Amino acid sequence: MYEIPFSQLEGVSVGNAQNDDAKTGVTVLLFKDGAMAGVDISGGGPASRETPVLDPTRGEIPIHAIVFSGGSAFGLAASDGVMRCLEEHGIGFDTGFARVPLVLQSCIYDLAYGSAAVRPDAAMGRAACEKALSGSRPVSGNVGAGTGAAVGKICGMGRSTKAGIGYYAEQRGALKMGAVVVVNALGDIFAPDGTRIAGLLNECRDAFADTAEEMLRIAAPQNLFKRTNTTIGAIVTNARFSKSQLTRIAQQARNGYVRCIVPVGTLADGDTIYAASCGSPVEADVNMAGTLAARVMARAIENAVRSSRLDDAEYLTNCLK
Repeated sequence: MYEIPFSQLEGVSVGNAQNDDAKTGVTVLLFKDGAMAGVDISGGGPASRETPVLDPTRGEIPIHAIVFSGGSAFGLAASDGVMRCLEEHGIGFDTGFARVPLVLQSCIYDLAYGSAAVRPDAAMGRAACEKALSGSRPVSGNVGAGTGAAVGKICGMGRSTKAGIGYYAEQRGALKMGAVVVVNALGDIFAPDGTRIAGLLNECRDAFADTAEEMLRIAAPQNLFKRTNTTIGAIVTNARFSKSQLTRIAQQARNGYVRCIVPVGTLADGDTIYAASCGSPVEADVNMAGTLAARVMARAIENAVRSSRLDDAEYLTNCLK
């Protein structure tokens, strides 16, 4: 296996749009020729659109876009702009009377960073989709849906750390697999080698604290629900898999979350992972693919954090206390 740029995955293109003042944005994964997909939702509070389409008991219909955004459930409006943009470009499921793009979406809660009054809308979704159609390059860090992402928020934004969106991809022979993830977790973030790289800070913000230990100390667990979080990601591969197999790969990719985020999948998170198969198909074993999915997801999480460093004063200025 060796690392490749995410942009070398055929059949998918990426577009970002954001409001840099309000600190929120949209990322579109565009599958112009369609993609089979599955999904795993492990968090307790997902904000999502059209995920029932990926139920393995339903038809094997390809999707056309996965949208990640800020804005919590308000951000779901971004997909309206994506759908209109794709329809205008003749992309969608042919019903005989109109082409209906199948657009899925998941959102993070970023309303405590920047402006809570500004959320991704249809215009921002369209802008991100147009960039995906133009073949723009994927960029990690504080862009697109990662613009307002933060981690380690159990004690409030004042002790949290900036995070963002990250990409990572590998190739073995003809098989290619990549991950994209928006890291906006309640928990602390660890690199795959076990090094703590982001998360809850002490009151002086000069050293890491421990979210899991803080959670055990809290007398009233319901306080967690005041700190809304979500880590949303996708696995993209050129291997040929059915919807049920892709659902399994998405489930195994969750191990990448487990390796890097502590705690993870709480009721205060809306953690979601998609898995999509696109491009020129190659044959691969589903168990191997699921194992690789966890690995590339872990590396994408690390990239999301390491590419999102801000000056501490700048970060705190945009945190709403």
